[in-house]
Amino acid sequence: MPLNDNAQPDEADAPGRSCPLHYRYHPEDFRAPPPPHLDGLDTLYVVGGLYGNEPALDTLEQLLERQAAHDGRRAVVFNGDFHWFDAEPAWFERVQRRVLAHTALRGNVETELAAEATADAGCGCAYPAWVGDEVVARSNRIHARLRQATTAAQRAELAALPMHARASVAGWQLALVHGDATSLAGWGFAQEHLRDAAHRATVSGWLQRAGVDAFACSHTCLPVFQRVAVARGEGWVLNNGAAGMPSFEADDAGLMLRLGVAPPRTGERRLGAVLGRPGNPVFADALALRPDGPAWRQRFDAVWPAGSDAALSYGRRIAQGPAYRPAEALRD
Repeated sequence: MPLNDNAQPDEADAPGRSCPLHYRYHPEDFRAPPPPHLDGLDTLYVVGGLYGNEPALDTLEQLLERQAAHDGRRAVVFNGDFHWFDAEPAWFERVQRRVLAHTALRGNVETELAAEATADAGCGCAYPAWVGDEVVARSNRIHARLRQATTAAQRAELAALPMHARASVAGWQLALVHGDATSLAGWGFAQEHLRDAAHRATVSGWLQRAGVDAFACSHTCLPVFQRVAVARGEGWVLNNGAAGMPSFEADDAGLMLRLGVAPPRTGERRLGAVLGRPGNPVFADALALRPDGPAWRQRFDAVWPAGSDAALSYGRRIAQGPAYRPAEALRD
């Protein structure tokens, strides 16, 4: 979500800032073995923050087709907030059908859509103090409008989705979350927090308590691949930022995460790392999902014209990208 420094931290329980108790879980919850369809993979795609961007979804499906002969046993997981801008019934339905053809997790957007209309969490974003009140208010109104585009049956489908999952790629154990290790809407894997050494020590503890080598996440909307020291060597936070919005300055592409026993044969790579284990590396790459700019902007503007809440919060980012560069996103 857009970030700024004009927040009022004393309003942490307000809609859009609060983190409901039912969003909570524990790192130890990830110790359960992966389900069969996510275990022993050769390739895993994690797509967080699609935000209803159908052209980005088209790009994903085209890339999957090109990679099919090279990926081996693979899975695609949408780890939350695949809805957001699609506040029109036919658009919402198309996104839901296409996403649910794969494995999907609930983000805060889907969780609050599934909740009773009287729930007081707003968009469920649990925005931290550095996000301004006007941004929070707009997000709450965007979510309320999105809800009007849904049916009870669609909301029930979203309610049935899990909040998190575990997967394995070539022996590497991965926790798949929307937010962080303790909450569906947690900001513990935000690139801002990961700059702090004391917080990275907390993340190291989360990795060890979860019994995983990496957390794959999104929610905080800016990508970061952060190496973290753990007792057994290294762990990682792999945050793809957003699949459906630009992730870097002057770059219109969103990002998804690909983890594989071999690097990708196709697709535009924005950053990557080799998760090091002698004789058994896993290649982690943030691949571009570049939408057809005019078609995507035309669709966005038709539902969110100039002056609308989404245009005010996201229009500049869609047009120019955030003030953030790939060199800032890969960290030791």
